[in-house]
Amino acid sequence: MSDSSDSARLSRRAFVAASAVLGGALAVAPGALDAAPPPPASRMRGRRRDRRVEPLRILILGGTGFIGPHQVRYALARGHQVTIFNRGKTNPGLFDSRVEQLIGDRNAPAAEAYKSLAQRSWDVVIDNPSSLPKWVREASAVLAPRCDHYVFISTISVFSTYDRIGIAEDGPLHTPGDPNATAVTGPTYGPLKVRCEQEAMSAWGKKATIVRPGLIVGPGDLSDRFSYWPVRIEKGGDVLAPGTPDDPVQYVDARDLSEWIIRLAEENVTGTFNATGPKTPTTISEMLYGIKAVTGGDVRFTWCPADFLEQEKVRPWSDMPVWAPPKGGMVGFSRIDCRKAWGAGLTFRPLAQTAKDTLDWYHQQPADRQEKLRAGLAAAREVEVLTAWRSKTASR
Repeated sequence: MSDSSDSARLSRRAFVAASAVLGGALAVAPGALDAAPPPPASRMRGRRRDRRVEPLRILILGGTGFIGPHQVRYALARGHQVTIFNRGKTNPGLFDSRVEQLIGDRNAPAAEAYKSLAQRSWDVVIDNPSSLPKWVREASAVLAPRCDHYVFISTISVFSTYDRIGIAEDGPLHTPGDPNATAVTGPTYGPLKVRCEQEAMSAWGKKATIVRPGLIVGPGDLSDRFSYWPVRIEKGGDVLAPGTPDDPVQYVDARDLSEWIIRLAEENVTGTFNATGPKTPTTISEMLYGIKAVTGGDVRFTWCPADFLEQEKVRPWSDMPVWAPPKGGMVGFSRIDCRKAWGAGLTFRPLAQTAKDTLDWYHQQPADRQEKLRAGLAAAREVEVLTAWRSKTASR
């Protein structure tokens, strides 16, 4: 299924969508998740986006990683007072004097870890980095009595299976992880996030907002779980494309997610939200051709089936970022129901902007960082797999 003629190999839906990306929208027919109106947000009170924003005192736990800086900049632009709380080791000096910096190590004993927060109050607390239940529990013990609203950043990895399309917020969850865990591994990540959600709800009740993003992408992402594609496509040539052109994908730009979280704080919206996109169902071919339209690379995509990639030990999600084969227990992984978040104001910038900004950010990194992507196939390995696929198809 080698693709020597790009548009000839795409369905009409994918071709139209890829062509429309630069115009700011994916022109595809509505999918099943668009058939019904979005469920209402759990609670919305006071401030509205079309009115003057009331300044808030915002405490961000973390604040200097991936989504934190986007939150800080957006909050400052909207007139809020921002305090960040972290160890002071990641990107120190990132912000100017408008941002208050409080130091604390959440791995230290609780009395020491949160000393700088004691006797302080904020309108809203945004907890970005917590994946250990003890972090949520200990921070909440200090902050819940004196703060009005807590936003916990969770993950769609809390779901125990993706064996159906359209999993909503009440989908099946992992058995909660160890409440006293001191470290996180791949297998324990989802269960520990479930336990974190429980700790948050126990401490904050109706004052809690749980946000469950899917794959977060865009400039500043050190994982390269999306960056691989614009970087690889810009280089041109024969590109290994995973699965079929119609396999679904979901992702959310870090800026869209971060700005929405600040608006949730402004509007005092609480409840639990799956939070990924785009709003219009999107396929891997629409994404790849949309990126190609931005980079202008001379690219030929060769689509290799999931079964063949499995035989070649090419892993979905890591070797082939963003993509997972839609079958078995993963059939709904890239078809999460996010209508509740969309109804509460989560919006999405065009893929073209995300791809271009990600590529621009990548080119600003040091040369050694650019040479070593942390996701995707190495060039030699990609050639090896493509050669194996052509040999296999030639023998038919």
